[in-house]
Order: sequence, then structure tokens, then C-alpha cells
Amino acid sequence: MTESTLGIIGAIKAIPKGKVSSYRDVALAAGLHNGARQVVRVLHSLSEKYDLPWYRVIRSNGSIALKEGEGRELQIKLLSAEGVEVSQDGLVDMSRFGI
Repeated sequence: MTESTLGIIGAIKAIPKGKVSSYRDVALAAGLHNGARQVVRVLHSLSEKYDLPWYRVIRSNGSIALKEGEGRELQIKLLSAEGVEVSQDGLVDMSRFGI
């Protein structure tokens, strides 16, 4: 496993309950500029293996990236269970819930 992958895993695990972070900010926390797509790949391939709180990672504009039927409903449910408010449009107030 690469050092950048380990950094991404650590950054994702550091997102506290009740908070969210963006793909971009996770990449920056891992020391990767322009690494948002690498964050997506790690989330897709390693979330289950490393028990990552994948649902706490959203777009930088506060929107949920997943589409209906592809995990969107589960992500909203998991965020809501932690107290993160998600609008009917699938938006999270980053100024309130972002880290």
C-alpha cells in the first residue's frame, strides 16, 4: 500500500462523528494536491476493508456525490444518524458540519 493511500485512510478516519469533509480536503490533509480522485478510488475500494466512514466525505460544495439507488439514501441516513442535517436537495451546510 502506498504512503498516499495510508494518508488518505488516516484523513478519512480522522473525520469526527457529526462532521463531514470534502474529497478535496481529505486529499489535502493527506498531502496530495489535486488528489480528490484518488480519495474517491480509496473510498470505493477500501472502505469496507478498513471500516472507513465513507459517508462523511462529500463534495466541497456540500452536496452528496452519490446518485439515488447508488448509495445516496444510505449516506443520508448515516449522516442524519450522527446529527448532520442534509437538505432535501442533498446538501450539507459545510460552515456548520464541515471540519
